[in-house]
Amino acid sequence: MNVITDPDAAARERVAAAASGAPVDAGHALTIGVFDGVHIGHRTVIDRVRALAADLGAKSALVTFDPHPAKVLRPELAPELLTGLDQKLELLAETGLDTVVVVPFDRARAGESAEEFVDSVLVGCLGARAVVVGEDFHFGKGRLGNVELLKQIGAHAGFQVYGHGLLPRPSDSSELTGHTDVDFEDLGSAVSSTAVRRALTVGEVALAARLLGRAHEVRGVVATGDRRGRTIGFPTANIMVEPGFAVPADGVYAGWYVLPDGARWPAAINIGRRPTFYEHAEHSLIEAHLLDFDGDLYGRPARVRFVRRLRGEQRFDGIDALRAQLDLDINAARTLLREE
Repeated sequence: MNVITDPDAAARERVAAAASGAPVDAGHALTIGVFDGVHIGHRTVIDRVRALAADLGAKSALVTFDPHPAKVLRPELAPELLTGLDQKLELLAETGLDTVVVVPFDRARAGESAEEFVDSVLVGCLGARAVVVGEDFHFGKGRLGNVELLKQIGAHAGFQVYGHGLLPRPSDSSELTGHTDVDFEDLGSAVSSTAVRRALTVGEVALAARLLGRAHEVRGVVATGDRRGRTIGFPTANIMVEPGFAVPADGVYAGWYVLPDGARWPAAINIGRRPTFYEHAEHSLIEAHLLDFDGDLYGRPARVRFVRRLRGEQRFDGIDALRAQLDLDINAARTLLREE
């Protein structure tokens, strides 16, 4: 997959190549959006783009933005991210796309009109032949660009525009664990990044995985903690995640810890403020106990994938009660992950 991080430079190169008489590629069928999470709804759009590209004898492309536009335009309301740019690109590479354009989003780009954006990125950089966007898609300064405007521009610029309906959300609640009072209808009627975030905020990681098409993953670095887990016989890797990323609700989860070499290890994961030891912890920590693991993880990158919520966070009366519950949690995680 070709990744373009400077679309304006790529557009200039394309124009120069055409002016010199050099062969120019057959253009792209493409889609545009943030694509946070690259969930199953996003993948249906990408599948349609790839099918159109094959029909047209063109390449397939996706245009996305970094950082998330909301972080520039209204940072106080910006959503927590499901995926960082690196993970997003990894997931997009799995879809079979030929090209991904990462548009650096800043105030200057935010002030660009819809027509200017189409001319510079869609036509200039990618030689658009077909554009697939959600039916409620808006872009450009003041969000004045929409499907209708794209069709008008495409009629002159030589590309077709296809509005794509949202993928309906699964209509049953079979993935709910029963540990929360989540209202399934609160997730909305369609698969969306917002629905995934909503599921995570109440700890329903299995439901989030159903919408994503994979287990939700958080990434960070293993930091030195108070080593309390080791002293009670349950050593943990304390994973520091950058602010601004979506983390499931406090509780205990069964999941997978991905080592730096890519090996996947079963784990019981605690997210919380450790009320048994601390009365007023400032923030929640992510601690992963790798089952039957012996090794040094300090300072190394970590990835944690959440499979199912086992229970909410609890305060115990003493170490013995905590140890007994941790034994139960680990056995539950071991049994559940053995079936994965």
